[in-house]
This record gives sequence, C-alpha cells and structure tokens, in this order.
Amino acid sequence: MEGITGIAFFSALAVIGLAIAAIGSATGQARAAAAALDAIWRQPEAAGRIQTVLILSLAFLESLTLFTFALAFLFAGRVAG
Repeated sequence: MEGITGIAFFSALAVIGLAIAAIGSATGQARAAAAALDAIWRQPEAAGRIQTVLILSLAFLESLTLFTFALAFLFAGRVAG
C-alpha cells in the first residue's frame, strides 16, 4: 500500500477547511437572522434599517465561505501542477 501523496493530503485539508468555513458561515448567518428577527419584533418601525444591515452582514458572511472555496481551488492548482 502506497503512502499518502501530497495532492491527496492537500485535498483532504481543503475539504476540511471548506467544511469548517461552511459550518462557521451557516452558524453566523443563523445567529444574524435570529438577532435581526428579534430586533424587528421588538422595534417594528426600524424593520427597514435592520433588514438592510442584515442583508449586508449575510453577504459578508457568505463571501468568507466563497473566498475559502476560491483559495482552496487556487492552492489546489499550485499543488497539482
């Protein structure tokens, strides 16, 4: 049985990194949405401003996952050749 190659090791690390990024992003988005809904429930007159801030925060949280995804592919290209 052969040992683990560099590409296989990097692929495993990339998958683990993506999983951690996805879990972190999903948890952050869920907490942000819950906090926004709670704030809207307490102050319905501020719903428009809260919604704008919520959408911006969700976009930033999602972008972190997409950056991780892109970096994994960039590093995979360097490792593979």
